Amino acid sequence: MKAKIVITPKKAVLDPQGKTVQTALEHMGYEGVNDVHVGKYLEIELEGDDAEAWKPKIDEACHKLLSNPVIEDYHFTIE
Repeated sequence: MKAKIVITPKKAVLDPQGKTVQTALEHMGYEGVNDVHVGKYLEIELEGDDAEAWKPKIDEACHKLLSNPVIEDYHFTIE
């Protein structure tokens, strides 16, 4: 099994990297890009086949280690 985790800055948090990407896209002619958020993507290989047992563990790892819950949001799937 594999946990796929996406971590992004919260909407209210200034994201200078996202703003830089947005400006670059506009300069390249991509019109209509209103907002860009740059985040992190992680894949974690898991033992076993009980996704329900892994969900609270992955959630805890995201909250305590992988993200900063003050300024970042996260979501994950287990496949």
